[in-house]
Amino acid sequence: MADLKRDIRYIDRDFNQFRNALINYSKTYFPDTYNDFTDTSTGMLFMEMASYVGDVLSFYLDNQIQETFIQKARQQENLYQMAYLLGYEPKVTTAASVDIDFYQQVPAKLSGSEYVPDYDYAMIIPENTQITSNVDSTQQFLIEDVIDFSASGSLDPTTVSVYQISGANPTYYLLKKTRKAISATINSIDFTFTAAERFDTRTINASNIIGILDCKDTDDNEWYEVPNMAQENVFDTIRNTNTNDPTFNIEEDAPYLLQLKQVQRRFVTRFIDSGSLQIQFGAGSTKNNDETIVPNPDNVGLGLPFERDQLTTAFSPLNFIFTNTYGIAPYNTTLTFRYLTGGGVSSNVEAGTLTVLDDTNFTFVNPNLSDTALANQIFASVSANNALAADGGQDGDTIEELRLNAVGNFQNQLRAVTKEDYLIRTLSMPSNLGTIAKAYAAPTKIAEYQPGELPTILDLYVLTYDADKKLRTASSLIKRNLRTYLAEYRMINDSIKIKDAFVINIEVVFDIIVLPNYNNSEVLTKCIDSLSNFFDIDDWQINQPILFSDLYVLLDKVEGVQTVKKIQINNLTGEALGYSSFAYDIPGATIDDVVYPSIDPMIFEVKFPNSDIKGRVVPI
Repeated sequence: MADLKRDIRYIDRDFNQFRNALINYSKTYFPDTYNDFTDTSTGMLFMEMASYVGDVLSFYLDNQIQETFIQKARQQENLYQMAYLLGYEPKVTTAASVDIDFYQQVPAKLSGSEYVPDYDYAMIIPENTQITSNVDSTQQFLIEDVIDFSASGSLDPTTVSVYQISGANPTYYLLKKTRKAISATINSIDFTFTAAERFDTRTINASNIIGILDCKDTDDNEWYEVPNMAQENVFDTIRNTNTNDPTFNIEEDAPYLLQLKQVQRRFVTRFIDSGSLQIQFGAGSTKNNDETIVPNPDNVGLGLPFERDQLTTAFSPLNFIFTNTYGIAPYNTTLTFRYLTGGGVSSNVEAGTLTVLDDTNFTFVNPNLSDTALANQIFASVSANNALAADGGQDGDTIEELRLNAVGNFQNQLRAVTKEDYLIRTLSMPSNLGTIAKAYAAPTKIAEYQPGELPTILDLYVLTYDADKKLRTASSLIKRNLRTYLAEYRMINDSIKIKDAFVINIEVVFDIIVLPNYNNSEVLTKCIDSLSNFFDIDDWQINQPILFSDLYVLLDKVEGVQTVKKIQINNLTGEALGYSSFAYDIPGATIDDVVYPSIDPMIFEVKFPNSDIKGRVVPI
């Protein structure tokens, strides 16, 4: 016991130290009573037994104190508890993700004088459909969104191609859609509740738990997972349809509408260890109303019944925001939890292996098809394939990773305080609410303040992509979703104005001298490719200047280029030509070979690289 390594030594005593201390104590206080300190003496037997007990107690005391420090703790259960205390949610597994292409055939039909796909035979593949690897049947993936082959939009296009022809006319078309899938398997477990208990808990025991998918009770009421029991508002999304949104537009760039929903049926989850997920419910009951304990105008300031003035009474600020129930405690019902398991390093499957579809819940857009044989043929034509390998799958946190991640997470917060916080939160908005491609935050200019406005207003400039990944202004719907999303994170005295950034389309014209023995066309092609990569819109941000020096260095590095004679940046405008309607004085904005952006936030974009980047070879 004395030889075991201890990171923390609270008493700093081991067996030998206890033994020597007892011997010295006996020699000092009992010199005439006992003086036989040989190893075989009876007195030494008792002293060594006492030393052993002291060593064991010291070890366990040191170990208990050591387990209270996250930097030194070794037991997984303790590390998990301390990680949650620091605001970090331990990861027991991470699911791999991959884009999967789905295909189906549809017959052709004559519409007027033109053959078109017969979308009555289009299939609907529901969400949570399972796709299994054809190499390893244990590797299963789920798609998160429904697939409707009859619907096509800028954010969810359906690719149509001719699959089979007879003579000069098509007989079958091939439809293609792409969906994101994660490596997960759906599992289900039931928990039965009789009498309501405060903060009742249940535990799911399984390996590689990714998280809770959904929960419903016997009466089909939905229960919601929240970060903590005091949070009673959750984000709720509904499909962007003309039924749900009176201003619906098929070209809108947000497939879902975001709204806040107040929920009483809620729960929190936490991992006890790598194989146990604990679920905790609230302390309230629908039978007991605790409204009277919530301060309101009837009992704050105006006085309570019996003329008892409460102006000088100190109320807890928490009671102004929350009731003491922290959600409903379930009773006389059975909750059915669906949870996901899977992930891990092994879930990073190779390309072309996710082909086995679970077609149990597939349906046709038109459920009343008369040609049964053709319908069966079309049903059997549905297939899937992953063109790329799945990635992102990881095993759970190791002990050391758990320590480092928890300590590193302590300084993080979900509040938006600085403008960088707002930028990150904006770019982190879920893609089903609309995709923010570019964002830029800046304090509102003093000249734009309205009378009475406080200087806490932040201008947030945003842009999004169209179906061809070209920059465009965000729709009113995506801005509304963004406003709702940021409202849960912003400081109470912050005001955010969401605005459109300007897109300035440009062309690049250059002249080069080519080295002898090099093909002029090949060198020009390489230069255009290099400039196309340089102006890739993923690498450009709002208010980023153009440095001519970078362009000269870039072209000088191209094999076969002897000298770069000239590089010129021109502005392109005209909506009829596909460009932005905003013009920009590039020569006037160029100082010391740097093209500066305008005062109003803007971004430079080479919209059509194949035609907007032009080069020529000139003589020396």
